[in-house]
Amino acid sequence: MKIVVIGGSGHIGSFLVPRLVRAGYEVINISRGSRPPHADVPEWQQVRQVTADREHEELEGVFGDRIAGLGADVVVDLICFTLESATALVNRLRGETAHLLHCGSIWRHGVSLKLPITEGSDSAGEPSAAEPTDDYGIRKRDIARMLKEETASGGLATTSIHPGHIVGPGWFPIGPLGNLDPGVWPVIASGQTLKVPGSGTELMHHVHADDVAQAFEKAILNRDAAAGEDFTIVAPTALTVRGYVRIAASWFGQDPHMETVSWEEFRRITTPEFADSSWAHLSRNHCMSIHKAASLIGYAPGYEPEQAIRESLQWLISNGQLHVPKLLT
Repeated sequence: MKIVVIGGSGHIGSFLVPRLVRAGYEVINISRGSRPPHADVPEWQQVRQVTADREHEELEGVFGDRIAGLGADVVVDLICFTLESATALVNRLRGETAHLLHCGSIWRHGVSLKLPITEGSDSAGEPSAAEPTDDYGIRKRDIARMLKEETASGGLATTSIHPGHIVGPGWFPIGPLGNLDPGVWPVIASGQTLKVPGSGTELMHHVHADDVAQAFEKAILNRDAAAGEDFTIVAPTALTVRGYVRIAASWFGQDPHMETVSWEEFRRITTPEFADSSWAHLSRNHCMSIHKAASLIGYAPGYEPEQAIRESLQWLISNGQLHVPKLLT
């Protein structure tokens, strides 16, 4: 079976592409060629690399032709961010590709209403999360709906995979404040008091990039069960801010020291970018269910959120990108 992965050199693709090679598939990676994959493993030697600038080729109206011309049985799209882009690819691949998989996001859901959040409504017809209000979440929601409708109408077989906050070796994780501020870690590592906005009970739901890759692989393997479906892919549990700080402090042999402050105060002590990111993550208060993915395609995450985050921090420390004491063994 031939599989094309669009954007396979990023966070998810760095784990997915080697998985597919090990499973015996012929793999073609489409990327701009601007960076190597995060995981430099021997399997990449067996991957055909195709360099393409998607944005430019979509403007020229040739990107869909390029993908269709590769004659793939399966196309995995990891870098689609607009309904127009997704629709154009579906229209071009309809009748030529057996299965199209799209990478969405848990941010297709707005603020939580009932936990854990599921893909659809409950038995009473009530949603477990509000509709998204930001552009990114709205686009991901609209793409997922279009893909479900495409398959339900007898068109292309599609599946959308919706990861939580992706973490893994090679990049910073979303930290306890709900942002990427690297200054959080020296504060925790030295036992200083971390000022957090809100109550400290807000939830975030991380997932290791390899677990996301696992979900894509299992959706490909279980095409009949996955066709026309959308799956939330996260770690088995979610972290509260307070719990996150406590666990992280223990990695450095420290007791947790945390002070809750108002959002107004928090905005005075950080940058607008970090404050906005914190609000975006924490106000949603997301805790997701993986029951559907586990029951239909056999998704079985290998990492708890703290394990994935610790692995990321260890890589950052070992590679000189985070200057804090070494993690305790």
